[in-house]
Amino acid sequence: MRTASNRAAHDSKRLPVCLRHLRIAATTAYFVRGSVCAFARSQSVLDPAGPQSMHVFRLWSWFLAILTAIFVIVLALTAWALTRRHRGIEQEPLERVHIPSRETERKLLWTVGSGIAATVLILFGLLIASVTTGKAISELGNKQNGMVVEVIGNQWWWYVRYVNDDASQIVVTANEIHIPVGRPVRIRGTSNDVIHSFWVPELNGKRDLIPSRITDEWIQADRPGRYRGQCAEFCGMQHAHMSLWVIADPPDEFEKWKARQLQPAVDPSDLHLQAGRDVFLKYACVYCHSITGTTANGQVAPDLTHFASRTTLAAGTLPNTKGNLAGWIVDPQTIKPGNHMATLNLKPEELQPLVDYLESLQ
Repeated sequence: MRTASNRAAHDSKRLPVCLRHLRIAATTAYFVRGSVCAFARSQSVLDPAGPQSMHVFRLWSWFLAILTAIFVIVLALTAWALTRRHRGIEQEPLERVHIPSRETERKLLWTVGSGIAATVLILFGLLIASVTTGKAISELGNKQNGMVVEVIGNQWWWYVRYVNDDASQIVVTANEIHIPVGRPVRIRGTSNDVIHSFWVPELNGKRDLIPSRITDEWIQADRPGRYRGQCAEFCGMQHAHMSLWVIADPPDEFEKWKARQLQPAVDPSDLHLQAGRDVFLKYACVYCHSITGTTANGQVAPDLTHFASRTTLAAGTLPNTKGNLAGWIVDPQTIKPGNHMATLNLKPEELQPLVDYLESLQ
């Protein structure tokens, strides 16, 4: 049986001769990224998973029912008017046809008045329902056992920080939010550049994230699951590729996840992974990214301390696999044009150790 170091050496020999082939692979990965659709769970406001989204769903259901009924009634009245036989009109003098009787005038006034009254009542009813729903959604924030998660929108990724009075208990991650089932979570959002919008349809409505302003939104998941969210405000070239996942865990599983996230990065277990760490620290990665326990302390890109525990790359653009990661490192502009990640001039023999090191950061 081969040892881990032997396997690593064997894998390193499988590297392409030149990075040009890797750029081709990156391009292929870009066009194949539609596989994320099979990998990802679709999002829908029609599948509420928490109390706020249930309020929104009920409001939507009432709107749909009432407006559908109005639509059907209007169509029925239109069909009735078109098919009604107007007997005797052709025989009457033209000047008498356009002079309605008093009885007809009374009927017309009653019909128009009834229509106006019904319209006003329906609009007021929908207004009251909307205000009531908004009040019900905001009342979740009154619960005392809520936790606070800071979310900052960037072009085009999400910074996530779990606020805690004890600095040693602060968790920082990116593009994924883990929450405990049944516990209200306050999303305290803002933006570092342009206006973004935080939206997880199965948990709540959207909330704009505005530079230099703090906006609040409460979410709560009543059942475990993975809920896809996205930026819902056009924010630039890669707006469509700015998604995130909210992962609702049972409370004990959430505490285990949090404990793992509080740990520093795992030290490389062999020479191959140590070489990968050295490659990371050698290049410009350290100016943007941070890895706890190393000299990398960049603050303008996602924290990579527990990078391998995340399910996607580039804010939901690709599944987090070694092949996709290699393509992303070699040519990020092909996969996500316009993003702010620098293209590294890696040597062919440096890529495999770097990828293996990053994928070891659980």
